[in-house]
Amino acid sequence: MTKILLSLLTTFLFFGSALEAVEKSIEAKLVVGKNITDLTLTDQFNKSHTINEDRYKLIFSFSKVSTHICNNFFITKTPTYLENHHAYFISDISSVPSILRSIFIMPDLEEFKHIVLLLDDDSLAESFRKNMDVEKIVVVYVLNKKITEIKTITTEEELRKTLEDDSPMIN
Repeated sequence: MTKILLSLLTTFLFFGSALEAVEKSIEAKLVVGKNITDLTLTDQFNKSHTINEDRYKLIFSFSKVSTHICNNFFITKTPTYLENHHAYFISDISSVPSILRSIFIMPDLEEFKHIVLLLDDDSLAESFRKNMDVEKIVVVYVLNKKITEIKTITTEEELRKTLEDDSPMIN
């Protein structure tokens, strides 16, 4: 009995340490002062987009609720609304099983006129989720590919104000 308990304890310690090591090895990508360089994501039409300097607001959605808030807002706007306000909308769909993505998520996304950049790889998405309040909409301000501010919002009105306010970008 003692050997069994010792074996179980050793197993739990080993797996616990391994999980902790994996968690620690993921580096947070959304950190004020950090550079966003060479980030290329595909949109709902499988077209690649590289984050560039003409867009300085990155709107991240990591949950179903925040994604619905964003999409409900964007469908009321022109297809170029995000571009006109120097923004990208990035949605994390990595936790959705691939079969559900292909049957339900992607066909729905393809109906939108606005561009939705997709975080569809879990390891990449995890590095963006790390230390973020994933239940809220995360707004990342970028100047010269460097993160200058991160804030969270929860409503369509806050999203509108955030996108239509260019004052944080004035130097």
